[in-house]
Order: sequence, then C-alpha cells, then structure tokens
Amino acid sequence: MKKIILTGGGSAGHVTPNLALIDELLKDGWEVHYIGTKSGIERSIIKDKRIIYHAVNAGKLRRYFNAKNFTDPFRVLEGIFQSFSIVKKIKPKVIFSKGGFVSVPVVIGGWMNGIPVIIHESDMTPGLANKISAAFASKICINFPSTEKYFSKGKVVYTGTPIRKGILNGSYNTGLGICGFEANKPVVMVMGGSLGSRRINSLIRKALPHLLKSFQVVHVCGRGNVDPSLSGLNGYKQFEYVNEEQPHLFKIANLIISRAGANSIFEFLKLKLPNILIPLSTNSSRGDQIYNARYFEKMGFSKVLFEENINADILCQAIFDVYNSRGKYIESMRRKQTPDGTAEIMKLITAYDN
Repeated sequence: MKKIILTGGGSAGHVTPNLALIDELLKDGWEVHYIGTKSGIERSIIKDKRIIYHAVNAGKLRRYFNAKNFTDPFRVLEGIFQSFSIVKKIKPKVIFSKGGFVSVPVVIGGWMNGIPVIIHESDMTPGLANKISAAFASKICINFPSTEKYFSKGKVVYTGTPIRKGILNGSYNTGLGICGFEANKPVVMVMGGSLGSRRINSLIRKALPHLLKSFQVVHVCGRGNVDPSLSGLNGYKQFEYVNEEQPHLFKIANLIISRAGANSIFEFLKLKLPNILIPLSTNSSRGDQIYNARYFEKMGFSKVLFEENINADILCQAIFDVYNSRGKYIESMRRKQTPDGTAEIMKLITAYDN
C-alpha cells in the first residue's frame, strides 16, 4: 500500500489544512500516518480521523530568550532520531509538513532516510520552522505568490492552501438552531484563534449593549473564556471551541471578526465572508498576521484594526461600516481567483506514487 506521513502542530493553523488532505488521501487509497507531539493540539484535532498517530519529542524554536532554549535543542535532537526511526519503519513514499516546531525533527528524519519532503508555508513570510525545513525539502508550497522570494526558486510551487470541503456544507437552519437565533436579524461571528483572544473577548463584550440592538453575536472565545454571567443574554451565544458546528455558524454569519491566521482568512475568502481582522501584534508574534491582514485589506477583502489602537466604540463603528459596505467586500472576493490548494498539493503528492 502507498504510505504517506503528515506532520505539523503547535497551533490549529499548522494542523487544519492537513485535515483537508487526509480526506483526499484516504479516498485515494493512501495509508496515512501522522507524526506530532504526545500532548500537542495536533493530536486532539485529528483524533477522529482514520489514521495512525506517532508521538515524538520536539523543542520549541524561539527567537527570544527563555531558559528552555538551553534544553530544547536536546529535545529536537531526540525528536530527529525518533522520527528517523519511525520513517525508516514506515517507508513512506513522501512526507508532507505543514510547519510548526514539531515538524522540524520529522522533516530532517525523513531527509536522513532519503524520503521526499513537501513543506507548506501559509503566511506571507515564513516561520522559523519552515526556514529550517526548506533546506531539506524537495518542494515548497506557498499560499501567497510573494512568499517565493524567501525560498530557492527551483523548489517553490504556488499551490494556495488546502481548504476543508466541510466548511462549504453548512446549513443555515442548523446554524440558527445551534445558537437559538432568529432568522431576520444579521449575525456577527467573533473568533480569536485556536486559543482565543482575551483582548478581542473583552472588546466584543463591552460592545454588546450597542451591538445587540442591531445584530446577533456568536462568539468563539477559547477554552476557559466563557463568561457565565452572559450565558442567558438574548442574541448572544458563546462557545469555547467549535468543530462540527463551524460550517453551520459560517452559514449564518454576515460578518466575521477574527485574528489574521492565514488558514482562517483564506476560508473567509472562499466563503465570501466580509471580515474585520485584528492581527496579533509584534509583542505576541513575529508579525506574520500583520502582513497577512494588510494584504487582505489591500485586496479589498477585509478591514484591519490593530488591537493597540482600538476600543469598544471603534470596534462597534467598524462593524456597522463593514456590514453596510458588505457588498463591496463580497464583490472584491468574487473577483479573486485562487488555486485549489487541496488539488494542487495532491498533484505533488501523487507524483511520488511510483
């Protein structure tokens, strides 16, 4: 049987595109293995898939001082040898890496076994893990055409990102039922990334008294961030995390407020959902979300707000502005042609099935 190893983890953004590929790979008769960490988010996200999971050690790659910087290199080294052993035993045709710190040992372990490696970079500027992995990769898939300049040209393929087909199959009535919402009032959906955002949560809750006069609000606020005092508020529905519900919630949404992770914003583009992006600041990240958000704003797909410059009143006004101009955003998104990331990456993968 043809075998493949997938890897990627540390955040949902390094895992969810693999879900789209897993569905296609299984349909195409591949035996799919996944290498991640023992307790990483990747394990919980893919637990319901019919694939084989292998856990390895991995150290976080940091650009800042931390005491663990002295010990994590040894964890990375251990992970490389663990990955080498797993790859040698499985003998896959190819390895596909979505990035994140867990991917580096897997990519190197695969390269040491002479296995072709395909990596994928979602953001406009590559993360440290993919910068390291690029030297060992046979092909490098990118989501933004401008990302090509950061890698060796002979390896780069503009594929776009894999989008889960399931997000296109939401039911409007199911979405209303999940939230207990009425049909004749517009819906704002708020997302703060896989871990939630305390800043966005605080802003949206302060804005609720004004917002709920005109909108219903579905709020994905992150684990441990539900506010019990607001649970019975009419027109406001909170979730810690959504999975199966997400396509139905997208279906009822008229406007999205979100961080600017690449996978999420390309899902909004696919769904033609007007959105307000509040990217992670450089105090909390390497600035990749800021580049993503500015590109989407320049293309006319999004309005961008920076969390250090906004309050509840500014956010409220932006919501009304974007909603009232939603036709303009939808038309810009309709005009944009993007590759089918799943299909393009499957072409690269199946080229190694010989």
